[in-house]
Amino acid sequence: MRKTGFPNWLLTLAFAGLAVFGMPAIAQTGSADAVRHTRGLPGFITGMRPFEAAYGANNGLAIEYGISAREAFEDHQRLAAALAALSPQRPGTVDAYVLSIALDSDPVFGREAREAARVLARRYDAEGRTIVLASPDGNGDNSHARGSLNSLSVALARIAELMDSDEDVLVLYATSHGLPVGMVYYYGDAGYGSISPMRLSALLGELRITNRLLIMNACFAGSFVPALASETSVVVAAAAADRTSFGCAATNDWTYFGDAFVNRALRRPQPLEQAFQQARVKIAEWEADIRMTPSEPQIGQGSRAASWLAVLESRIPRTASRPVGRPANGDRQAGGGND
Repeated sequence: MRKTGFPNWLLTLAFAGLAVFGMPAIAQTGSADAVRHTRGLPGFITGMRPFEAAYGANNGLAIEYGISAREAFEDHQRLAAALAALSPQRPGTVDAYVLSIALDSDPVFGREAREAARVLARRYDAEGRTIVLASPDGNGDNSHARGSLNSLSVALARIAELMDSDEDVLVLYATSHGLPVGMVYYYGDAGYGSISPMRLSALLGELRITNRLLIMNACFAGSFVPALASETSVVVAAAAADRTSFGCAATNDWTYFGDAFVNRALRRPQPLEQAFQQARVKIAEWEADIRMTPSEPQIGQGSRAASWLAVLESRIPRTASRPVGRPANGDRQAGGGND
């Protein structure tokens, strides 16, 4: 499964895979509000040549059609309200701003982004400084602006406006499908695009967000680790740059990475590095159980990131919270043991 590039057949196959992943209906009752992928990807997406896909991902290309004016306006209102509700930073305090975004409308990503925001806000004392961007979760929650490349950029700009770049920290959790060119934006049958490591790096540079914990949950996400590296950054990726990750069926509550890292390891009062290694071992066990090529999650930490990370982690709650939702690998009861 190792790839040395992304030839046209790989892009076509990967996009076809997205359509397959997006097709299953979600299992929960009351799921009529979920935004589903109901037909295959259009030819102008699957027919992209590699350099076109890379160019688009590097420049934030998003294609949307069929979204009504009323739907767009309502989404704009939700986004504006969420941005306005963010609290300002506290001078002299290292504040974390959490942004949790599901870039794909499959309910698994929306459910994961919502709960990841709760876990990260609790862990890093970010109540009032947390924003969720995600499509309906299939359980009746349609309260958030949807995750898109535009809403990601706007939310980052608002956080940059509020934070003190010298002392505060961005905690970004992004979850979606992934391609060799980057993370995928895929909203129902109406929105398509991707964001590359280069594009995200440029956004953060433009906004002067220097202290950052970036958690990228997608296939091939390892490409973000070197691209986003800096002296004051910590970057975590669900898979190596040439590997896929698992558990992204629309019916799931968590992906493998989300369940192991966020739903289990980050709920405990332990250092980030220890949590990552714990999750890496658990994911490898699950992948071995289903006989899949290991995803090989990645982590990179800058030489000066410990200065803000130590402060944030000194405020971690001393008691663990319990996992929620159905396990990604199906080996324990929902809300079960914190193993």
